[in-house]
Amino acid sequence: MNTHREQTAFAASGWLLFPMVLAALLLGLGLIVHGALDGSALSGLAGIVLVLTAVFCAAGFFMLQPNEAAVLTLFGAYRGTTRQNGFLWANPLYRKQKISLRVRNLNGEKLKVNDKRGNPVEIAVVIVWRIYDTAQAMFDVDSYETFIRIQSESCVRHTASTYVYDDGEAGELTLRGSGVEVATALARELQERLARAGIGIEEARLAHLAYAPEIAQAMLRRQQAEAVIAARQKIVTGAVGMVDMALRELSEKGVVKLDEERKAAMVSNLLVVLCGESQTQPVLNTGTLYT
Repeated sequence: MNTHREQTAFAASGWLLFPMVLAALLLGLGLIVHGALDGSALSGLAGIVLVLTAVFCAAGFFMLQPNEAAVLTLFGAYRGTTRQNGFLWANPLYRKQKISLRVRNLNGEKLKVNDKRGNPVEIAVVIVWRIYDTAQAMFDVDSYETFIRIQSESCVRHTASTYVYDDGEAGELTLRGSGVEVATALARELQERLARAGIGIEEARLAHLAYAPEIAQAMLRRQQAEAVIAARQKIVTGAVGMVDMALRELSEKGVVKLDEERKAAMVSNLLVVLCGESQTQPVLNTGTLYT
């Protein structure tokens, strides 16, 4: 495939040529009127030639807004691109195709893809892009807007399949926990795919990320169970530390001397109090541990 590269085309200021074209048009009309009144065929013919020339030259005027370019072609051959803005004039035979150079957003649709473990997830991205090479965008792809939409969808599917949704191994990047890294990888791959169309990626970020509906409830229960287990682990760790501190303080300060059986009973009671979900009720023991 032939790859085009943008070339700069010449476009003159329209304000310099507009008075000349207008003067030629008025002069031609005047000669036509003069020839009709005086019966001079030569004046009439000269007037017609001037009017036709002025009309032909007027077809070369065009306007470009800021951050807008015009791709100029002559009978199918690329002649260059002008990025000047304002009121301009170029060869009237040129075909002038305007193309926007502004930064644009692509709000991707919500896609259902499989992550690295095969779990179905829903993902959507927002891509910020702009055209850098107008020749490639116009001539190397059929429709650059359709091209970026299809390539972005393919890239999102490929990128999502290389990461797990969450709960990865130690040091492993995940879709949910490593959003910046995933977006960077997505932007890099998109840039490689869209470079052939003269499109540059300014930014890519995740706009939506969730488990697919068919497994969302199961994954929610799993996450809730993991949260409960993690909370229990912290509670037990803290309770064991508090019991150890209490026994050590009692022993060091000589508040009470406890044998192993009494220590076991005390540990059991403290763990019940510290780890229990419901509020504990005190029980008064009027006897001893051995009666």
